[in-house]
Amino acid sequence: MMVLSCPWCGPRNATEFRYGGENHSRPDPNTATAQEWRRFLFMKSNPLGPVQETWYHRAGCRKYFSVERDTGTNENRPLGADR
Repeated sequence: MMVLSCPWCGPRNATEFRYGGENHSRPDPNTATAQEWRRFLFMKSNPLGPVQETWYHRAGCRKYFSVERDTGTNENRPLGADR
């Protein structure tokens, strides 16, 4: 069982959350090429080790937040609120 720590609700079972993806900067819509948009939307790096991700607490406070999660061990810590 994977446990995520919500900054508002505390540690909860991961089934209460929805994965929002890796945190990376969005391309500028006025200057980005189609290839840059494709890479931003569909290409995920999926490294082994610490990754910054966005999660949504759908069965709790219904807020988005950032987590640093080790993809090898699933150890995580909240980085803060996003929205």
